[in-house]
Amino acid sequence: MNVDRATLDLGCGRNKLPGAVGLDRVGLRGVDVVHDLNQPPFPFADNSFHKIRLIHVIEHLESILKVMEEVHRLGKPGCRVTIVTPHHTDAISWQDPTHRWHLNGYSFSYFDPDYRTNYYSPARFRLVSHHQELASIWKVLGLQALINLDNLFPAVRFVRRFWEQHLCFLLRGKQMTFVLEVLK
Repeated sequence: MNVDRATLDLGCGRNKLPGAVGLDRVGLRGVDVVHDLNQPPFPFADNSFHKIRLIHVIEHLESILKVMEEVHRLGKPGCRVTIVTPHHTDAISWQDPTHRWHLNGYSFSYFDPDYRTNYYSPARFRLVSHHQELASIWKVLGLQALINLDNLFPAVRFVRRFWEQHLCFLLRGKQMTFVLEVLK
């Protein structure tokens, strides 16, 4: 497929980003290309997009590795990939029977070039930012801002790690937004 728009919205459903190319397995209004996201390759040429979005879709797919490899193939070098997904401690992660994966703030670290055991996939991404949304009460009390401080000050990564490893079941997460950059 010849692409004249710079953004791919994977699994867009009815909520396609205006101006983007929408790909979904169901031909809903606004979907430009009907294709099963569990069946790569997607019908686009290599290096077709500057931006790719997966908004509440990655947790539904059969293989995160295969989809991320396909995202890597479709993204131009430096392509920004935005992924929004529930945190595994949010009830919605477990209430939806179509969710196959229950992810945390480190689930996409696997694709970092320096990750120790990423030899099962050639796809590489740099983490640009990770925003963790918490339940409203923790936002009001400032804990959400504290956990997300490492986006501004990488030296305080231990705060997010401590929350993820020790506190997240008490101070529950809601959804996470990852922004990755395609490395080629």
